[in-house]
Amino acid sequence: MLLRRISSHGRRPVGPEVHRHERIRHNYTLVIKSNPPRRFYNKIMRSFAVFAVSAALLVSIPARAAEIRLMEEIIAKVNGDIITRGEIEKLHRQVEAELRQQSQTGPRLAEALALRDKDLLRERIDQLLLISKAKELSINVDPEVSKYLADMQRQFKIADPEKFQQFVRENAGMPFEDYKNDYKNSLLTNKVIRQEVGGKINVSKDDIRKYYEDHKNDFKREERVYLRELLVSTENKTPAEVALLQKKATDLSARAKKGEKFPELAQQNSDAVTASQGGALDAFTKGQLKAELETKVWDQPRGYVSDPIKVDAGFLILKVEEHQKAGLATLEEVENEVQEKLFMPRMGPAVREYLTKLRQDAFLEIKAGYVDTGAAAGKNTVWSDPAQLKPETVTKAEVASQTRKKRLLWIPIPGTKTQNTKASSSK
Repeated sequence: MLLRRISSHGRRPVGPEVHRHERIRHNYTLVIKSNPPRRFYNKIMRSFAVFAVSAALLVSIPARAAEIRLMEEIIAKVNGDIITRGEIEKLHRQVEAELRQQSQTGPRLAEALALRDKDLLRERIDQLLLISKAKELSINVDPEVSKYLADMQRQFKIADPEKFQQFVRENAGMPFEDYKNDYKNSLLTNKVIRQEVGGKINVSKDDIRKYYEDHKNDFKREERVYLRELLVSTENKTPAEVALLQKKATDLSARAKKGEKFPELAQQNSDAVTASQGGALDAFTKGQLKAELETKVWDQPRGYVSDPIKVDAGFLILKVEEHQKAGLATLEEVENEVQEKLFMPRMGPAVREYLTKLRQDAFLEIKAGYVDTGAAAGKNTVWSDPAQLKPETVTKAEVASQTRKKRLLWIPIPGTKTQNTKASSSK
């Protein structure tokens, strides 16, 4: 451990879950990833972990009788997409694994699982509606997906594309294309929510000031420092290699001091588990850092970048992102925090209202026995099975019994005069 509260610098996890701004919220399946002032949208939604399952009917015809075997059941149709029972069952297993990781067992696990299960179909419909809306709005995130994967490949130092894809499959537990598509869908839904919902929620300066004045006791705090880290690892290196890595760390520190963006330097060069987060760490109060590190940064101003510090794992560079003094924080110091406190209660209902509107405008059919807990009032989602449709037929007798009326179409021939059956009114 380099820092008492920093995870060991081992293998970094793979996936959108490594992002610091992706937090889990059980009542939505939307991901809000953005970089407004300090963790603006990061509490509203839970990152997506759903993947499309193909649906097909396999028809086999034995020698004596035709037999239809159901391989997958479609339970909902959302615009041009489908949801299968297999998808919902897969989501159920993912939720159960997640709850077990939270040490929930027995009746407590069953209760939590039942609570989450009832919203699984709603969450999948939410996702498909948002992806469909992203296509309608011509939102393109392909460059961002490519950059994300390229950054990951560079961070893990895997030059061979095939080996990188194999690495993703092994660590993410899914095919590379599924992983890539899942990340793309997360970005699409995020952009739709930010553009169509978040961008229309206004928190005024007066609201922020009033909240601060009414809740000053909430903003009394201990002195604390926010840091970013960049680690150049020397594990299993020869003395000659260590010397080169020390020079690399010195160069990186100098670049950061000259004004290069520390988060980008960390993403591209750090061997720490925080690299994907730009080296960002949570706040430290006095005594939480190791003594040899605390003395380097505690009395330094905001923006300070340390020289490389020799630690067991290699050479560590620290940047002071923010240093808050003890006592009542000023409004300027907590403005973003207050803004988030006021924004979040408005965001949840606004997102649900928007998703309800998308349902009202969508083609949506749900098979009997399945319930969308986010259903729009008055929206007809009754399932129609094309296999059950019967052609309309009539008998010969019904056709013969219909009386036919002859219709004459009088078209004057050019050069001739039409004969009037009634006298002209002018005579």
